[in-house]
Amino acid sequence: MESSTTSEECSVSFTYDPNNNAGRRIRDGKSSSADISDDFDSDDREESPPAKIVEDAPELVIDKDVRMSNLDSICTIGTGTFGRVELCKHHQSGNHYALKIMNIHKVVATRQVDHVHNEKRVLMQLDHPFIVQLRATAADDRNLYMIMEFVPGGELFSYLRASRVFSNGMARFYAAEIVLALQYIHSKNIVYRDLKPENLMLTREGHIKMADFGFAKELKGLTYTLCGTPEYLAPESLNHKGHNKGVDWWALGILIYEMLAGRPPFRGNNTSEIYESIIQHRLKFPRNFNLLAKDLVKRLLENEKSERLGCLKGGALDVMEHRWFEKISWRDMQRCQPPIVPTLYHEGDTGNFDEYGEVEDDGPFAPARERDLFQGWEQFIPIR
Repeated sequence: MESSTTSEECSVSFTYDPNNNAGRRIRDGKSSSADISDDFDSDDREESPPAKIVEDAPELVIDKDVRMSNLDSICTIGTGTFGRVELCKHHQSGNHYALKIMNIHKVVATRQVDHVHNEKRVLMQLDHPFIVQLRATAADDRNLYMIMEFVPGGELFSYLRASRVFSNGMARFYAAEIVLALQYIHSKNIVYRDLKPENLMLTREGHIKMADFGFAKELKGLTYTLCGTPEYLAPESLNHKGHNKGVDWWALGILIYEMLAGRPPFRGNNTSEIYESIIQHRLKFPRNFNLLAKDLVKRLLENEKSERLGCLKGGALDVMEHRWFEKISWRDMQRCQPPIVPTLYHEGDTGNFDEYGEVEDDGPFAPARERDLFQGWEQFIPIR
C-alpha cells in the first residue's frame, strides 16, 4: 500500500521516504526525507475543519494459535541492550508478528528482571486500539520471547525528525490518541513512565500504537525508582519525592512541546544539565507556538504534581476538555483520517525501520538459577 495523505484538519502534504532514515535517532539531527508545506498558526482562529471520518477498514484474519512453532523468522527490525526484535511470519495465515527476544543471562546481568516481568504483566492486562498487543510469551534455555503484533509504520520519532516540526493539527491528533491510551492505562492503576516519540509506533493506517512497556508498573501509591528518558523526566522523579501517574501527564506536555517546536523544552549538553533545567523549570516557548497548545503544555508541566492537569479531581477528562482539543471527536478517533499514512509496498514491509545485521548467535545459555527467575513465563494470551 503506497500513499501520501493527510486529513483536512492537518492541511499539510507529507511524503515520507522509508529508505532515507539517516540520522533518525539523533535528537538534533536534520533529515530531508520529508516534504512538509505548513506554517502552523499561533492561535486557532484560522483552523481548518476537524478531521474527516473514514469508513471502517476491513478486518484482518486473526490467528487463534500464535506460538513459536508457527512462526518463521524473516529479519531483525530492532535491537536493544539485552536482545532484539525480529519480524516473523505465521505459517498458515501469512500474518506478521514482532518477536521480542531477550537473553536471560543479559537480563539478569543488567538487573532488568523486574522490568521484564512488569512489561509482561502489564501488557497481558491491556486491550486498547492505541496500545501494542501481546499475543504470547515463550522461553527456552537462552531466551525469553514475547510475540507481539507487528506495527509496520515505524516510530513517530522518524516522521518528526523528517519534518522537524508537526503542524498544530498533526500534534493535536497524536496527542489525542495518547490521551485516550493514558486514560485507559491509568484506569487500571498502571503508570507508563516512558512516553516519548521513539515509543510511539504508527499502524498501516497511521494511528498511534504505544509500545515498550519495560518501565510500566502497577501502582496505587508512590514509587521512587528513577527511570525513563532524561528530557522527559518529571521533577518529582528527580527529587526522589516519589511519583505516580502524574509523570505521564508531564511527559505528554514534553511530547506536545517537542512535536510543535522540534525539540524538548528542557535541554542540556549532558544529563546533569538537562536535570538542572527541569528542576529550575526553564520553560520558554518559540514565538510561533500555538497559544492554546502553550496553555495546555504549561498546565501539564506544572512543577507541583498536585496542581498538574491530569492529576486533579477530573483526571484525564480535565485534559480532554482543554480548549486545544475542542475540535477532537473523542469517540471517533479510531475512524478519523490520520495526518500521516505510512508508505507500505507489501505485507511485512520493513522499509520504515532501520536495517540491522542478522545475528547468528542466540547469546549465552542461562544457568538454571537464572532460568528459575522466569518460571511460568510461557503463556498464550486469548484473543479479546
